[in-house]
Amino acid sequence: MKFIAFIKVGENEELEKAIKRFRKKVDKEAIIREWKRHEYFQKPSSIRHQREKARLRKERKNLRRLQRNKK
Repeated sequence: MKFIAFIKVGENEELEKAIKRFRKKVDKEAIIREWKRHEYFQKPSSIRHQREKARLRKERKNLRRLQRNKK
């Protein structure tokens, strides 16, 4: 899968503004995130393990927040 992000730079546009627009476009299209995800192979079991750990962290965080709000 190939990702191509490009912008057209206006004649009187500053380079810094064009670079800023390009970075926003790349972030919006999630190109870097997708590239990092495919940077190396992960076994399906390790992906499941990571997701489970993230789910548990989120649950614990929500529990702490609820307990704090009850006080």
